[in-house]
Amino acid sequence: MRRMTPATARRPRHPSITRGRYRIGLRIGVPVLILAGIYGAFQLNRSPLGQSLLQSAADRVIQGTGLLGFTVADITVEGRETTDRETILAALGAGPGTPILAVNPTRAKEQLGALPWVRTAVIERRLPHTLYVRLVERKPLALWQHGGKLDLVDREGSVIPVAQLDQFAKLPMVVGEGAASHAAELIEMLGSDPDLAARVTAAVRVGDRRWNLRIDNAIDVLLPADEPASAWSQLARLERSSGILKRDVQTIDLRLPDRLVLRISPEPPKEPPISKRARPPAKNT
Repeated sequence: MRRMTPATARRPRHPSITRGRYRIGLRIGVPVLILAGIYGAFQLNRSPLGQSLLQSAADRVIQGTGLLGFTVADITVEGRETTDRETILAALGAGPGTPILAVNPTRAKEQLGALPWVRTAVIERRLPHTLYVRLVERKPLALWQHGGKLDLVDREGSVIPVAQLDQFAKLPMVVGEGAASHAAELIEMLGSDPDLAARVTAAVRVGDRRWNLRIDNAIDVLLPADEPASAWSQLARLERSSGILKRDVQTIDLRLPDRLVLRISPEPPKEPPISKRARPPAKNT
């Protein structure tokens, strides 16, 4: 009988050929399966029928996540001042119980961005139950009269498409082409003297270079194209010192830096005196 030495006893039978082949098979097979799945999905997506099948499968998966508890239970909205909540929910296309994965943040952002008062929107899905919405709304700045129509504009001069303007009647009025895009800097300048600014009933943009201000709906103030803020401060000083706007003035021209030109309101024409003609004597009959 052959005696087994320790080296012979530890010699493995059929070293890890089977296990090695198994590991090699896994390393090759898994990527092949993934690539095959991707290729199959790509081929399906190329045909209308395939697209329909893929969409149906995706919808079933999303519905399945809803059954697992991934549904909308809370919608948090920040930055909302004018846009009503119902409009926001309609744009999101979601409500309590909607599968949260069914909400497409990109599409919802586009829907919210199309609303009149929304400048920017951010939508996040905070699993498992919360939709978070952050809005930056437009701030109405002025009424813009141009081309025979009246629009509401924000600080950037963009039109806010609202139908009813009655509630904004107290906002400043800017008139003419180019007035909307320069309205913010004008209103900031006028704000240096709030009492006088409150008396400005309209601001007319002239040649997209400078402003004419209508004050008390009676006096036109012509501002220069360069350094209009200095001219505005000069007008405020004259009003405080001499009450220049209380005089019979039709136009105040501040376009020249070294002089002030006033146009006085014309006096109404005097009516001629009524002459009394002597009546002819009555004839005796």
